[in-house]
Amino acid sequence: MAERIGFVGVGRMGANMARHLKDCGEPVVIVHDARREVADALAQELGCRAASSLAEVTEASDIVLTVVSDDAAMRRIFAAPARADSLLRGARGRLFLNCATVTPRVHVEVERACRKVGAASLEACMASSITQARQGQLYLMCGGDPKAFARARPLLEKLGSAVRYIGASGQAAVVKALVNIVMNINTAGLAEGLALAAAHRLDLTLVREVFAQTGAASRVLQTDGEDMQHREHSCFFSAAHAAKDSGIALALAKAKGMTLPLAAATKRQYDRMTREGLGELDKSGIAELTFQGRHKAQKR
Repeated sequence: MAERIGFVGVGRMGANMARHLKDCGEPVVIVHDARREVADALAQELGCRAASSLAEVTEASDIVLTVVSDDAAMRRIFAAPARADSLLRGARGRLFLNCATVTPRVHVEVERACRKVGAASLEACMASSITQARQGQLYLMCGGDPKAFARARPLLEKLGSAVRYIGASGQAAVVKALVNIVMNINTAGLAEGLALAAAHRLDLTLVREVFAQTGAASRVLQTDGEDMQHREHSCFFSAAHAAKDSGIALALAKAKGMTLPLAAATKRQYDRMTREGLGELDKSGIAELTFQGRHKAQKR
C-alpha cells in the first residue's frame, strides 16, 4: 500500500509539489499552512483535508513534507510535543522530509528530536523554482540517515529530475547554502553588467547574446537576463529569500573564520530591496537597484 502523504507549508513551492504528486497518483491526504485559507483552497483543489493542527497532519500521514520559511518556523512545527501543537505528537514510524532552506544546525536538531519519538527525518533541499516544482523537475540534495533516504527515494524521484544523497544531516543544507550564495552573487553581477550596458545605450538583447557566448555566460543569464531587461519580476524566488539564504552562507563562513566580501555585498543589496519594499519581487528585481532611473532610492 502506498504511504499516505501530508504537507506542511503550501505556499508557492509546497502547493506545486503537492499538485505534482497528486497528478502522479500519490495519496496526498492532508495539507496544513499557517494561513488557513491557503490550506483550505489547496485542499479543495486536490480533494483532500485541510488540517487545523500539526498533530492532525502527523496522525493522517505516513510521510510529511515540510516547506516552511525559516529556522523559527521549523523549530515551531517540530516543538516538544508535550508543550505545544507539534508534528512530533504521535509521530512514531513517521518520516519527515524537510525541504525548506534553513540552517544546517536546525536540520540536525530536527533529526535528533524525531529520533527521540521514534520518527525519522531527512533534509531534502531544493535547488529549483516554482516551475520545476510543478513539473516534478526539482534538483534535490538530501542529508540524513541512509535508511531514511532509501525510504524516501521513490517519492523524491517523482518530485525531482535529480536526487542526490550528500551525507549526514546538515550537510545537504551546507551545499544548498553554497548553491544559493553563488547564484545570488551571479544575479547581482548580471544586474550590474546589464545596467552599465544600458547606461551606455547599448542594445541589451545584443549584449545578452554576447554574454551567452563568452565568459559572462551563466545559468542566471538564461533565467533572469531577459527579465532584468524588460522589468518582468514575477516571483519565482523572492529577493527576501535571497537575503535570508545569503545570510545563512555568511553565518557558515563566519563560523569558520572566513570573510566573503562578494557574498556580503550581495546580501546588502537584497536587504536593501526588502527595506525598499521590493522584497517580494523575484531575485531578478535586484536590477531595479542598478539600472539608472528605475528606483527612487538611486536619487538619494
